[in-house]
Amino acid sequence: MKREYWLVIIVYVAMQLSGIIGVPILGLIQRNAGLPAERVSLTAGAYWIVISFIAALIIILLLLRKDMKKNMYAREAAPVTASILWAIGGVFISLFAQSIAGNIERLIGIDPGSENTKQIVQLIEAVPLVIVVSSIIGPILEEIVFRKIIFGALYKRFNFIISALISSLIFGLVHGEPAHLLLYSAMGFSFAFLYVKTKRIIVPIFAHVAMNTLVVIVQSVYKDDIEKMMNDAEKVQGFIGGIL
Repeated sequence: MKREYWLVIIVYVAMQLSGIIGVPILGLIQRNAGLPAERVSLTAGAYWIVISFIAALIIILLLLRKDMKKNMYAREAAPVTASILWAIGGVFISLFAQSIAGNIERLIGIDPGSENTKQIVQLIEAVPLVIVVSSIIGPILEEIVFRKIIFGALYKRFNFIISALISSLIFGLVHGEPAHLLLYSAMGFSFAFLYVKTKRIIVPIFAHVAMNTLVVIVQSVYKDDIEKMMNDAEKVQGFIGGIL
């Protein structure tokens, strides 16, 4: 693996762990500025996410600037028109993969709904700027790390299935929801497919950004309706269970 790729991974891991130090410091600054304690507890983490993700994106893009120029003119990359079509179609592919995985999870008794997504929506409600991270910056970083670097390195040694499976499992585990490992892995698998099909990292980035944006909008705008639907579904399941 290239030296700059290792540096990108180090920056990404450092970003994920930086909140251990960054959030308390930011909270202290906010308290000294006179913000109420309850407000600080809501916003310190949210603001740190914005700061750390933006900083990581800038550093990673600087590390990869030569690599991006080289890949821009790669002969094996799909034509621009085909890449645009795959990027748009990729949104539906990833949503379809997520839907199948979600149905399988329900069949094996895993409760629907992601705590990760709920936490993100809460952070957005506290600090709306977080939507830029969850919808744009986060997906860009994840596609660079998990598809371009990790999947790309594995794909040089193994076939697509093995490479996509390993990188997608890592992608799922990093999200910190073991119960929904299948769901995240299915998404990662679909993004890896788009990357291999087009040889352009911008394609899975577009699909990932579009999907995250759609999920955040739906969860934020239709939050009450979704909760009602889930409660109704639980009542139906309880009724069926009582009959059986």
